[in-house]
This record gives sequence, C-alpha cells and structure tokens, in this order.
Amino acid sequence: MAEVSTRDGILRLFRKHRDGYLSGEDICRELGVSRTAVWKQIRSLRDLGYRIEGVASQGYRLLETPDRLLAEEIRQGLHTQRIGREVLSLKETGSTNSYLQDLAEKGAEEGLVVFADHQTGGRGRLGRSWASPEGVNLYLSVLLRPALSPMEVAQLTFVSAVAAAQALEDVCGVQPEVKWPNDLLLGGKKVAGLLNEMQAEVDQVHYLVLGIGVNLNMELEQFPPDLRYPATSVKLETGAVVNRTTYARSLLEALDRLYTQYLNQGAKPVLREWEKRCALIGQPVTVTGGTEARGVLLGIDEDGALLVENESGRQRVLSGDVRPQS
Repeated sequence: MAEVSTRDGILRLFRKHRDGYLSGEDICRELGVSRTAVWKQIRSLRDLGYRIEGVASQGYRLLETPDRLLAEEIRQGLHTQRIGREVLSLKETGSTNSYLQDLAEKGAEEGLVVFADHQTGGRGRLGRSWASPEGVNLYLSVLLRPALSPMEVAQLTFVSAVAAAQALEDVCGVQPEVKWPNDLLLGGKKVAGLLNEMQAEVDQVHYLVLGIGVNLNMELEQFPPDLRYPATSVKLETGAVVNRTTYARSLLEALDRLYTQYLNQGAKPVLREWEKRCALIGQPVTVTGGTEARGVLLGIDEDGALLVENESGRQRVLSGDVRPQS
C-alpha cells in the first residue's frame, strides 16, 4: 500500500504543477520518500501508460494520462459524501466482491470502493460467472453499512441499477433499459449486471457489498460463447470508446446521490426512477427460474417485488427471470 500511496502522491503533485517540471528533490521532500522510491514509481507509472518526460537538471513532467482505473485518477474531481471516501484500485483480483468482503470483515468503513482492471473469478447472480477481460470494462464493489433491516437492504439493488443507468445516460449518451431484478440492457442485450451480497442477522445488517459490472469497451470476441442471455458493450452499440475513469466517477456520484436520497426519503423515489427505465411494464411477460408467472407486468411494489397480473388476479414475484412473452 505504501508504493500505491507514493504513486498517487506523485500524480497529485503532477496535477498541482501542470505547467512546469517537478524535480526529484521536490517530490522527495513533498512525499517524504527517497529518490530511489521516486524513480521506482516514475518507472511504474510509465509502465502503466503515463507519458512522463524526464529532463536533466529540470525534473519530470506529465505529458499524457492513460485510461487506467487508478484510485488517484478516480478520486480527482470526485464529489461525493459517503461513497468513495476511500478508493482502492487493483490490477487483478478474483472478485471485487470477495476482496471487499474480506476488508469488511476486518472493519473497513462504509463508502470504501474497490475497482479491478481484471477479475479472474467474476460472479453474477445465482452463482453464474461474469466475463471480466482486462482493460476494457468496469468492475467494482462498494461497501455500505446501512442501519436497515435485511428486507429493506434488498431494495438497494435498485439504487445500483438506477445509478449505473444514469451514469450511462450522462457519460455515454445512451438510454439503457432495466431488467428485473439486476440487469441493464442496451438494444435488448445485457450491458451491466449487479450482485449485492449481505452479511446480516435476522434483524440487523452488518454490511452490504454492492457489486457492479458494466461492459464499456468489450469487443465481440471477448464475450464467452455460452452466454445465457445476449450481451453487448457500449462500444459495440455506439462505436465510441468510453473513458472508464470518467464513467467510474459519474457512477460513484450517482450512487452517492441515490443512496443518500434512499436513506432520507425511503425507496419510493428510486423505485419510480427504475420503473421509468423498464420497457416491459404494461407488456405480457413470462417469469421462470423462481416464482413461475405469466401475465402483464404492472411494475414493482414498495419492497421491489415484481407485480404480474393475469386472469387469476395480481401475482407478487420475489425471484426469477422475467422475459417478454414470445
């Protein structure tokens, strides 16, 4: 962690002195590290794709910043109250959810966010795998410790979904649809998935980890051939490359705003925002893999349960996959 702190400190100094050179001596003095440590981290930044000019007797100057998910880049200009108080960025991990759960068990504070450039064991709902190639998408987990009941916490899935959708709208100019309970679609194909995992007792939540995966710049050949549901990326749908750091910052700000709203006003506002983005409302649907149901989708109730109406009346669905009737 000390090396990451030094690296982030160097980046912070580069931004502070955008128009000139930073001498190695100045960096050492500002960060309280050795010249060897500075040289090592300058080399590390260059390996990450930062273009850093070094001139004898003048020092170093940052010329170009890559699209890398580094904590210091994400925090730069981030405006949040709770979420993103601390940001960690990993080059690779098995699963950001698992990594953050370990930190939560050790007492990590609410608002900690973990990003990974690559996951070797990304997970989706019902134990399904989530393809997580390096350098193209967004994989993150957020730690929350809300004073809510386990049933109330289940509604935070909709906070994640609406936040990811709003960030796509704001940064990418697309209009994603939401698919109950935890997917986002573009052009009818999955572009994002959510996995919330909770540690709780009967009436007390110890912590909640919000896991979010968004396919931003993934190419067609990077998707696994055995997908259960058609998938896509923003780049495939629009032809434009998404700056992952910009999107990450927008997502954290949306999450922070909606989580604060939820704590202050309850679930109703975010559930209504979710319904605005659900194209299946008013359409005949089939629910399988949980509570079996067929009928017209009316929306979701105050607890986030799906409401389906047919000849037998109104049915409340708590789990399953919903699709339009063929």
